Amino acid sequence: MSRISKASSMVLLSVSALALSVAPAPQNPAGAQQRTLEASHEQARAIEAWSATLAVQAATYATPLVAMYNLRSTVAFGEHPKAPPGEIWRLEDITTPKLAAESGYVSPNVDVVYGFGFVDLAAEPVILTAPDSGGRYYMIEIVDMYTNAFAYPAGGASGYKGGKFALVGPGWKGELPPGLTRIDAPTRWIELQPRVNVKSEADLADARKVLRAITLQRLSEFNGGTAPPRPAYDYEVPRMTPGVATSHMQFDNPLQFWSIFSAALNENPPPASDIQSLLPGFKYLGIELGKQWKPEDTDPLILAQMKKAAAEIGEIALGTMPLAGSLAKGWVIPPYNTGNAGSDFLSRLDVAVFGLTANTTTQAIYYSGVLDGDNRPMTGHKRYTMTLKPPMDYAKPIAPGFWSVTMYDRVTNYTAPNLINRYHLADYNDLKKNPDGSITIYMQTTSPGADKESNWLPTPPGAFYLIFRNYAPAPEATAALRNPATIEGPPGVYPVGE
Repeated sequence: MSRISKASSMVLLSVSALALSVAPAPQNPAGAQQRTLEASHEQARAIEAWSATLAVQAATYATPLVAMYNLRSTVAFGEHPKAPPGEIWRLEDITTPKLAAESGYVSPNVDVVYGFGFVDLAAEPVILTAPDSGGRYYMIEIVDMYTNAFAYPAGGASGYKGGKFALVGPGWKGELPPGLTRIDAPTRWIELQPRVNVKSEADLADARKVLRAITLQRLSEFNGGTAPPRPAYDYEVPRMTPGVATSHMQFDNPLQFWSIFSAALNENPPPASDIQSLLPGFKYLGIELGKQWKPEDTDPLILAQMKKAAAEIGEIALGTMPLAGSLAKGWVIPPYNTGNAGSDFLSRLDVAVFGLTANTTTQAIYYSGVLDGDNRPMTGHKRYTMTLKPPMDYAKPIAPGFWSVTMYDRVTNYTAPNLINRYHLADYNDLKKNPDGSITIYMQTTSPGADKESNWLPTPPGAFYLIFRNYAPAPEATAALRNPATIEGPPGVYPVGE
């Protein structure tokens, strides 16, 4: 049987085929001189068809970088910044739908309190202090501007004892004081994302202590000197559809996607291998390293395909998830390379759109429940159950790790408001077990009854999806992802009474 069944072809969003007909040319800025090609009708058709495929491949490569740019705008710049560069924005409450929307962070985990901090390493290194958590689960993920999680100073194999770390940007030649662990960053800008486990409202105070003890300090200040003045940043603000995660690439004008990609690319050059093998092909779209892309410098025929690709790349990413991973009982089994996909640009694209800054699979495994067990979209118009049966090897963590399952609104990609303010269930909750030791989770908009409410995961009224997480997974759980054909993932979610 093919990895992608006929049913799974309906996963998430239908992806429009790329048309070969000539699209209307985008309007030029006032007074701009549009670059045009001289070609016969047949040549124009060939150029259009080829540039359409190139634009999709370039957008596939570009989207993670644009997604990080958008997130940086939300956190550190934009109209309502949360924390300036070099500081951590701490979300010290459990992630409600309101907090998720404020952060712009898709598919947030409600088992943790989060931090978001963008750091500019152009001038000098930045010193990260991580605390000893006293055995509480936490991690500090460090991500480059291409969404690669390249370092974990805390969490998983790094442990929970903390320490002091020097975050060093590309090309820095100075000396570090003793007692610091050096971490070299691939890009000028990086993002730190601490996550500290919180089990309940009563547990918040202790979780916040750990989160607040994660701090950043510029090297000059750490050495007792005066830090250099901050640069005068002047970044283009993404203009996007409100109420939708910015990683979905829903720009008011899709051509802004390309101007942001060009600016971010020049500020954060990719690996040398990409510069040598990929970027030369992008010149036909007007994308060149060291040069800011402008729409008026691009032929209208090609520009129309770039606009189309940018407008559709979010849907393409969501639709291709079973291709990058695999589909089993309605769950997308993540690629082994999630979080640091290397040159697997489709995997990197899908993760950036659906779960931006997802961790590597040695740190956490995310199973995405995009369909029910019969490969049909899930909706709050129905009632569902999922029964977890031992031994649950796919969800086996190493203490103090844990597993959880979280409910999300399919439209916003944020947690879904509900009457009891419950957004997830986890192994540390008081879940009622069946006589055989299994656990049945009830998913519906209304209560399943007083005797089942401990296992009730409320759904939104419309379309929804789930994420099953295993934090600090056992090595065998991670290793199983290498063979998607044989892995046993979470059980199917089935409608009641059908």
